[in-house]
Amino acid sequence: MPVIFFDIGATLADVRTGPDGSLVLRPLPRVMAVLDALHEVRQGIISNPGPSEDDVRRVAAALHTAFPGRFSEGALLHWGVKDGRGIFDRAVASTGETAPDACVFVGEDAQERAFAREAGIRTAAHPVFALAATQNRAVLRARVALPDGRDLSELTTAMNETEAVVVQTVSERLALAMVTTEGAQALERAGFTVEPRGPVDATETFPSAQGRPVPQAPLANAPRPGR
Repeated sequence: MPVIFFDIGATLADVRTGPDGSLVLRPLPRVMAVLDALHEVRQGIISNPGPSEDDVRRVAAALHTAFPGRFSEGALLHWGVKDGRGIFDRAVASTGETAPDACVFVGEDAQERAFAREAGIRTAAHPVFALAATQNRAVLRARVALPDGRDLSELTTAMNETEAVVVQTVSERLALAMVTTEGAQALERAGFTVEPRGPVDATETFPSAQGRPVPQAPLANAPRPGR
């Protein structure tokens, strides 16, 4: 059985600091549905809460508040920097007998995914594609064109029902997206034109916006708690 490890900040949740200094995690769109669909799969965390034990405790407490009853296998919770393959090797070792290529790391940061692949782990840029990663199905960059009479809200609705995520809104008639082959086919059946442009991890410059349409420019990956 595969083991899926998730980053926290900008992958599972938005991270906010409360007035009392506590951390609050707000699950991102579609995340809870993904976790529900994967309820039979072992799930862990690979995330950098900060350098101190207090940082770890704050993020761990926020995680369990935001995702009650989930991520309960303590051995699969890994806290630390993701600046090399080391933390990913340790994550694989913590699974017991699971082979590296039966593990998946889900994270929005392309460099961190590259380190995970160095450790033999499969990767996904968004939780929506976690299942595809366990099945070794490709996730592609794509241009999605809207026909006359259709608007972006309809595209978002269509994507929410399949393996597709809007990454950047270019105009009222064009969006950049991540899709599996199955997701692209579903969008085509819904009346949208999908032009695949190659695997997501073939480039580190493809923008990631966690499934929320953004303005013209890609979002920058700024440091944040819980990454």
